[in-house]
Amino acid sequence: MSRSAPNSINPAPPTLQECPIRKRQLKMEALEMLIIHHLGLSQSDRIVWLCEELGIDYELRRYERDPKTRLAPPDYRALTPFGTAPVISDGEVVLGESAAIVEYIAEMHGNGRFLVRRGSPNYPEFLFWFHFANGSFMPAAMVNSIASRVGNEDAVVAALSARLDRAYDLIDERLGNTLFLAGDAFTVADIMMLFPLTTMRAFSKRDIGPYVHIRAYLQRIAARPAFQRAMKKADPGFELPLT
Repeated sequence: MSRSAPNSINPAPPTLQECPIRKRQLKMEALEMLIIHHLGLSQSDRIVWLCEELGIDYELRRYERDPKTRLAPPDYRALTPFGTAPVISDGEVVLGESAAIVEYIAEMHGNGRFLVRRGSPNYPEFLFWFHFANGSFMPAAMVNSIASRVGNEDAVVAALSARLDRAYDLIDERLGNTLFLAGDAFTVADIMMLFPLTTMRAFSKRDIGPYVHIRAYLQRIAARPAFQRAMKKADPGFELPLT
């Protein structure tokens, strides 16, 4: 009995490996999928806000803090090796750290919008405030928060806490001369700086009554439609400390 000839009329469909067009299409679809892994009341607020300012599509996946510890849940901590917020996934890319994510999205999805380029007159100011947010301001706020909870009056802790006073003085002085931190135009430096000026004060109380220019600045930010949309999506029901 002779062996049956291959079916040349209705051949078997090609596998994914044999279909480079479909494979390329799936890869392109994956690369277009920007996901913000959002931990409530965290620095990932910045990422939602940036995407709203840029007007780009994204998927928001919410994670809630442990009601007792107020820490991120295990599935959130497992997203990146360091296990902190914020985190995004963009196709095959999984990225943590606020400043890295902000710069990545502005470059990859926003054509550099809200960044200040080398050669611009205010480039040094932009770099300073963009990195001051998490390099100096947030650590000072964290030390102050911990010190206020444990009641530690150690001289070293007191000296570190005093950095927060200097930070507020510096910011208020700057905003007395410019509309935004890098100059007269809104940039991602403002997105980076807003969290320690607002949400962080929900964890560590701070009276900003004496800081006239900071209070005016926060009202300018609060009037931005993209900011309003972002806060409703990121932390609905949370009253952001703006005064």
